[in-house]
Formats: sequence, structure tokens, C-alpha cells
Amino acid sequence: MHDETVIEISDVWKIFGAHPEAALRAIREEGLTKSEVLARHNAVVGVADVSLSINRGEIFCIMGLSGSGKSTLVRHFNRLLEPTAGKIEIEGIDVMALGSKELQTFRNRKIGMVFQNFALMPHRSVLDNVAMPLEIRQVAKNERMRQAAAILDIVELGPWGSKFAHELSGGMQQRVGLARALAANPDVLLMDEPFSALDPLIRRQLQDEFIRLSKILKKTTVFITHDLDEAVRIGDRIAIMRDGKVVQIGTAENIVMHPADDYVADFVAGISRLKVVHAHAVMQPIAEYVAAHGSVPADAPRVGENETLSNLINLAIEKTDAIIVEDAGKEVGVITRSDLLRTVIEGTEVS
Repeated sequence: MHDETVIEISDVWKIFGAHPEAALRAIREEGLTKSEVLARHNAVVGVADVSLSINRGEIFCIMGLSGSGKSTLVRHFNRLLEPTAGKIEIEGIDVMALGSKELQTFRNRKIGMVFQNFALMPHRSVLDNVAMPLEIRQVAKNERMRQAAAILDIVELGPWGSKFAHELSGGMQQRVGLARALAANPDVLLMDEPFSALDPLIRRQLQDEFIRLSKILKKTTVFITHDLDEAVRIGDRIAIMRDGKVVQIGTAENIVMHPADDYVADFVAGISRLKVVHAHAVMQPIAEYVAAHGSVPADAPRVGENETLSNLINLAIEKTDAIIVEDAGKEVGVITRSDLLRTVIEGTEVS
């Protein structure tokens, strides 16, 4: 993953109502709360002053409970919704400055969308469904069918190209929806709770499939979910929303170890730290350990900075009290059994 920014969202507001600009002015001048805006202006704050940036090749999860604003926010990225205020740039393009024809081209060439509802055309074959974005782009039939067939092979549905949607299971239909979004080779994928309507086992299989595809295709992806376990499995970074605002952005490890407030702490309380937390977040600097103990045990096991908490605990059970953490062959930290216990019980980084 590169550090090149692909999506830049700056100070975006979305207020639903007859006079959204007046409501926004009142918020800025008087500091009105969401409930006060509803009472005084009969307006609903959907997105409140959101700024974020997403890097090339990143899977960026936006999550929150129902009504948090996550789906409203993602619909601004390709202007399915018009913001009340703010700026949206994708691949350096000011999305708000596009005319209707430019916007249509932008949506068709730059953005792929996958929704919870598969929205497959029942009268078209699977292959025809996947080829639709290329048909809109007026790609010649033989070429678009060739490209669609190649994408179906990638999602492991090649033999099903001649079938119709009703002949496929829910999980297979969603893979067709994903293939259709990928067929136009978009720069950005927007995925709005794509797996939430599926049974838990199928959902996990689709998550695994998506993780596999992401490693192959390296698409910049905005993934909306209300499921923290899903966000932790899939996301490189996670943004947590509440009442239209982004309250914290970070890696799963960072959010679990350092929740920004009580709301986030409650939100992540049920997540097991065993697969989320890594050695670099648990270790104490090696200089501090040596100052307190005189030296590092010669037979201490050595791990990298990204070793999981689960494996660290197994090492601590089987080996000595100290585990040495290395980065590029250099000793950078030490983890003791008490460090691990404190992390598991409290979920806080050793200071």
C-alpha cells in the first residue's frame, strides 16, 4: 500500500430539510446540537463536518451503528447525494465541480459500487450482468464479454456465466455484484454493507474472498459496515462514526488499544485483542528493561514487531518470562508476562 492520497474529503456536511444552509449557519454560529437542529429547523444532520483521506490500495472501513451517517457519507463520494457544504476530491478531481456528463463518465470509469442489495438484472445472464458497465462504456461486445469472463474467473464463477441470477445462491449473487463493479476496472470501490444480508458462514467466506481479491487487484476500497468484527478482519484502517461525525480513525489495533472516548471504548469492548494487538504495542523499550533488570536473558525468544498477542502469550507460557522484540535485526523492546497480562485484562498499552 502506498501513501499516495486517492480520496480527500474536507469539512463535508449533509443536512436534510427544506432550508439546510440556514440550519448549517445556525450550527456554526450558535453551536446547535443535532436534536436542537431538528427542533428549531426541522432538519436532520446526516453528516457533520467530516474530513478524511484514503490512500491508494487501502481498504478503509467506515463503521457505526444504524443512523450514524456512514451510508450517507459514502454516497457523497460519487455525488449520489449532494453535500450541504465541503469538498470532495478523488484522484485529484474536484467531484463537486463536475457537470452532469462529466459526472456520468466519472462514475462509470472511476467508481465501482457494491450494495447490500445485489441488484442483478433478472433477464440477463451472469456474464451479461458483469459486462453491463462495459456496455455502458460502449465497449465492443466480443471485448466486453472477454473482459467480463476474465473477471468471473477471478471471483471463481467462470462456469456460471450462462446462468441467470435466480439460479445462484445469495453468496454467489453478491460475488457477481462484486465482479460487475470490478469489470470496468475502477480506481475506487465503494462497498455499502455488501455482505450483511448473508448468512454468517457465507458472509465469512465472502470476506475471505474479498481479502484474497484485494491482495490481487489492490483496489482503493471504502467499505461500509456496522459489524466491528468485519471491519477488523477487512480494514487497513477504520473510521468510527456517531451522530454524523467521525469520532476516531486508526488501525484496529490503535482503536482497541487507544479508544478516543467512552463511546469508542464501549464499541470495541467485545473485540478479542488476541489477533488485533501486536508486539510493538505491548513491548517496553529495551533500555528501560535493562535499566530495571541489568540485562536481557540470553535464551529469550525473539519475535518481530508484528507478532500477534495470541502467539506472544503462547511463547510466554512455554519459554522464559522475557520476549525480545526485534526490528530489522535490532533489539528494540522486551515483553514480560506481566506486560501481556496487563494488556489482556486492561486493554491498555504498557507505559
